[in-house]
Amino acid sequence: MAKGCIRRSNPEGCQHLANYRARHGPEVLKALSKCLRIRPPGGATLRRDPHDVPACITCGKNQGRLYACLVCATVACWRPPDFLHASQHANAHPGHDIAVDVDRAELFCCACNDQVYDSDFDTAVLFALAAVRGDGSGGRPEPNGNGRNKRRRRLVEYKPWTPTAREKSLLVRGSSPLGEGSGSCLPWGLRGLNNLGNTCFMNSVLQALLHTPPLRNYFLSDRHNRYVCQKNAQRLCLACDMDAMFSAAFSGDRTPYSPAQFLYSWWQHAANLASYEQQDAHEFFISMLDGVHANDGREHSSLKGSGESCCIAHRVFSGILRSDVTCTVCGFTSTTYDPCVDISLDLEPNHGFEKMLADSYSCNGDLGQTGVSSQSLGISTLLGCLDRFTRPERLGSDQKFYCQHCQVPQESIKQMSMRRLPLVLCFHIKRFEHSSTRNTSRKVDRYLQFPLFLDMAPYMSSSIVRNRHGNRIFALNGEDSDVASTSDLSSEFELFAVVTHTGKLDAGHYVSYLRLSNQWYKCDDAWVSQVSERVVRASQGYMMYYVQKMLYYKASEELAGQGFIDKKDSELNHGNVTCQSMANGI
Repeated sequence: MAKGCIRRSNPEGCQHLANYRARHGPEVLKALSKCLRIRPPGGATLRRDPHDVPACITCGKNQGRLYACLVCATVACWRPPDFLHASQHANAHPGHDIAVDVDRAELFCCACNDQVYDSDFDTAVLFALAAVRGDGSGGRPEPNGNGRNKRRRRLVEYKPWTPTAREKSLLVRGSSPLGEGSGSCLPWGLRGLNNLGNTCFMNSVLQALLHTPPLRNYFLSDRHNRYVCQKNAQRLCLACDMDAMFSAAFSGDRTPYSPAQFLYSWWQHAANLASYEQQDAHEFFISMLDGVHANDGREHSSLKGSGESCCIAHRVFSGILRSDVTCTVCGFTSTTYDPCVDISLDLEPNHGFEKMLADSYSCNGDLGQTGVSSQSLGISTLLGCLDRFTRPERLGSDQKFYCQHCQVPQESIKQMSMRRLPLVLCFHIKRFEHSSTRNTSRKVDRYLQFPLFLDMAPYMSSSIVRNRHGNRIFALNGEDSDVASTSDLSSEFELFAVVTHTGKLDAGHYVSYLRLSNQWYKCDDAWVSQVSERVVRASQGYMMYYVQKMLYYKASEELAGQGFIDKKDSELNHGNVTCQSMANGI
């Protein structure tokens, strides 16, 4: 839809559409799907004849938006402000207010001069579109609720836990409260990590993990007991070493801690990285999660009946990416789903003027009063990187995919989106470039502007698929449908850790910044210091960690004992952010 032509409104309530449905019934709208045609790359048009070229009955042109009256099938144009022949037709013929866009198969009210939405019409269009394509992908709804996944998310009332007298006695005898016993001004659990020989890459990631709220609560609530695990362990367990580090970090001791045992166990798991050379922090993060899963995943197997991994690493960081590849000839869409524990993003194209960035930031992280925009400065933004990651990408002729509908390789359009969000989002910024043709590598020293609060709703499969189909409304069944409403899901995140890299590719240094109690702290190996937000934003972010602002918990009592969000400890307070379990969904 051309910008500035038609206003977007809330799908509720056009009286003219209600009057039309009362006079003609919903079946007339459903019958329009018989005239549906596919236009590459998979959009919907309405044509009685596939070769028909519609034109306005008044001016004879086919410019702007063309609307066909649902009562008399008259085609008229709508090109504000001068050519409003569709509205003129509606004014001249009472009751002819509702029309359909012949190029987009979308309903339009000529009296309101606005798009209108009808769930029966949109559902019929989507079913017909899937039937014409000959595939069942693209988030097609299941008729009559007979989908594969009949389970629906059920919102349950949040009830805080009040311990009984016996439980209070057990807590007093079996645990010790966390407090500021050392007299330090630093938050509890903030402890430096000794560099064991070019291990700043490991220390920076470990500091972020030690203050990841769901991960922290899991280990501090004794979900993984290293003493019990080691009795039955056949080999070294990274989860046990993580448990030991959490105990050490939150013990109250402020002297720097040496994660030597964890480093040794990680070397045993990743023998190809076992050396005192500098390693990549992102590669360590992926390898470390794989090591935790290798032991913890076998111990917990999978959730009953779900087939999903129950290891703590994947329950915190694992999400699902959706990839749609659409044939540009017939519109057939091939959809694949891939699990991910992080999202790797390319920086936006460089337009220069990067050195002006440090002086252009204000204290709240926005561009200061310099009179220059982020685009003129050549600044990459996290939102811009996400837009670039999820936008449609036309694959070249050398990347043709085999279309199941055409039965031959065809050029295509690929689009990525997030089908399911993890509890903690880790963004990896691609700062290290490798050229196979030149056999060279270099680091991209580019600043990245990132928000403290992030809404991932525009990048979800639900939003992208709806936008692809004209923001239609339709009834869907099954909790896994990509185009189902996400109103009961949390898409809002808050930043709590940033891992940065300074220096060159082969001689750099990693540092992590943690946001605790609405204050930023710099963790530079054994040294921990308080810094301003301005310092964090001026750094070269390499990995950013965001946690969901609102967590969900299962209503099932059977799974309550297995979940890492204890119903007795459902408030995950990490400084100024309180993540409170409110609904069923983890």
